[in-house]
Amino acid sequence: MTEETTNKLSNHYSLRKLIELCVIVLVTVVVWNLPITCFGINGLTVVQQRIIAIFAFATLAWLTECIPTWATSMAIMGIMCVTVTNNSFAVFKGANIGNLLDSDAVMASFADPIIMLFLAGFVLAIAATKSGLDVLLAKCLIRPFGNKSEYVLLGFLLITGFFSMFVSNTATAAMMLTFLTPVFAALPANGKGRIALTMSIPVAANIGGMGTPIGTPPNMIALKYLNDPSGLNLGIDFGQWMLFMFPFVIIILLISWRVILHFFPFTQKTIHLIHLEIKGEVHHGWRMWVVVGTFIVTILLWIIPKSITGIDTNTVSMIPLALFAVTGVITAKDLQEINWSVIWMVAGGFALGLGMNGSGLADAAIESIPFGSWSPIFILIISGFICYFLSTFISNSATAALLIPILTVVCTGMGDRLSGIGGTSTVLIGVAIAASSAMSLPISTPPNAIAFSTGLINQKDMAKVGLTCGIISLVLGYLMLIVVGSNGLF
Repeated sequence: MTEETTNKLSNHYSLRKLIELCVIVLVTVVVWNLPITCFGINGLTVVQQRIIAIFAFATLAWLTECIPTWATSMAIMGIMCVTVTNNSFAVFKGANIGNLLDSDAVMASFADPIIMLFLAGFVLAIAATKSGLDVLLAKCLIRPFGNKSEYVLLGFLLITGFFSMFVSNTATAAMMLTFLTPVFAALPANGKGRIALTMSIPVAANIGGMGTPIGTPPNMIALKYLNDPSGLNLGIDFGQWMLFMFPFVIIILLISWRVILHFFPFTQKTIHLIHLEIKGEVHHGWRMWVVVGTFIVTILLWIIPKSITGIDTNTVSMIPLALFAVTGVITAKDLQEINWSVIWMVAGGFALGLGMNGSGLADAAIESIPFGSWSPIFILIISGFICYFLSTFISNSATAALLIPILTVVCTGMGDRLSGIGGTSTVLIGVAIAASSAMSLPISTPPNAIAFSTGLINQKDMAKVGLTCGIISLVLGYLMLIVVGSNGLF
């Protein structure tokens, strides 16, 4: 099939999705036009009601995925710009309707500093692949684990987890699965060793993403709201995140290692070193040194506190973007490989948060709903459960984008009552952990889907390992956050 025939408009649209979309639009219109008194929020304005309706649209669209998640975000921002901003259509303006949002601020969600941090992660991943740095690191890191089968499994778990901290979970899983091919040649076709190794990749990719703010979108969404100068303004930087999450990731990876071995023990106890040769081209020119040097400098600047360097995490993100562009490491064609759909989806979540805060809806909800009387433990458990459940079936990024703005309002309204469980950071970072811990089905995460597509594991095998490791990760993650937060370390 030629490019001319593939890049054409299509008239195809799923009838089921069309019906779902029509129902969602209908619900949105109803919420949009309900009497204000129905919401039970004192002083609710027309603009705030419109924000609630837009939020309802986003929730239902992301849950049903009747349109792509990124398209939902584009729709959110488009609707907000033309209905609730200072540059909206005249028909949506009027006296006594409430505070209109700044249209520039809504559109600036695409250029939020957290988005720049996200872009830096994508660009670093592309540079590592082009230069062969990923292959070089894999070769160096796998060698110390020797020939014993269970230690080879541990090696792939730890290496995948490490890569996933700085590279997209999806890209990491795809890359590491190719490295398994020569290993499979040394294992019996009817043994469980191949299942164990294949299963290790998505598990480690999902868990490893928790280790850094750039590891997975839910992390960055949480960090955005934790550090928002006009909101919580907790000032949690890259290094602080890694200080506690990196050891946690290592512990969960070690536990996952034993879980996988329990379900899928190796029948062959050793794998000859010759079969562990990881093939791939490594660039030996000067641009390789540019990539290596930029990697080291960027990560160090991310980890070292701002109080020492004077530069914050988001600003550091511009260094690899600028250096790789100027030196030709990254070209215009490479930019097409960036997962823009994820970026747009995250930006839509930021726009929702802006709508809640900028319109005064968040403040009105805090004043009208008695959050202060709610149990902190209840909030912690229910938020974790809902996030885990939704992330099992829909995008964990969409789940985080929905829940975190709401939970930010709830946590603000509860005030000091959350101190017993470690504060607001426990709840919001807990959502990020819950989102990454949901990995029991092939549809739960892209790494799961990629591993499942190999045909080496079935849904039952994935459910056993994913559910066990996910629950352990969820429980231990919340316990860690409570301990850390209660001692004022976050």
